[in-house]
Amino acid sequence: MSDTITVTGVVGTDPHQHVTGDGLVITSFRVASTRRFFDRAKGEWADGETNWYGVSAFRQLARNASLSIRKGERVIVQGRLRQRAWETATKSGTSVEIEADAIGHDLAWCVSTYARVQAPKPGSGEGDGQVDAGSAPSDPSATEAGVFDGAGDGGTADWSLLEASPTDEGDDEASDLDAFAAAERD
Repeated sequence: MSDTITVTGVVGTDPHQHVTGDGLVITSFRVASTRRFFDRAKGEWADGETNWYGVSAFRQLARNASLSIRKGERVIVQGRLRQRAWETATKSGTSVEIEADAIGHDLAWCVSTYARVQAPKPGSGEGDGQVDAGSAPSDPSATEAGVFDGAGDGGTADWSLLEASPTDEGDDEASDLDAFAAAERD
């Protein structure tokens, strides 16, 4: 099954970043989505059942998600829904996953600050992993969640915690996700 889906929910786990042997960056986390409805019998709002989704992002989206998303934050995830059967030596089951095309904070619940990623300059190592913080607030008291405060004197932040990945055009994302999902279950 491979259908497009948009889910709003709460991030249930801190993002986990993984780099494959081929240099493909993958970030994964779980999202809990609970439907709210008005219970006419009680005259009040109530929570429905909670659906849990595994979310996987690739390449630049994976890098940005690992820097931006934290457990407990409300997000909107758009991507391809995948249902997968899995089996280990002791148990088996079915997982519902979203291969993300877009991830963002749900602005109905928070304020977010935009920091643009600078494209690498051809032929040089400069520009890799730099975030343009020109739109980030310079107020030192604005260190609440969601506010970018990693800007240095030059207005950029170094993504030293991330490994640079080579160009990985033409990778088969489905097989990469299958290998990653198997490693996560073990």
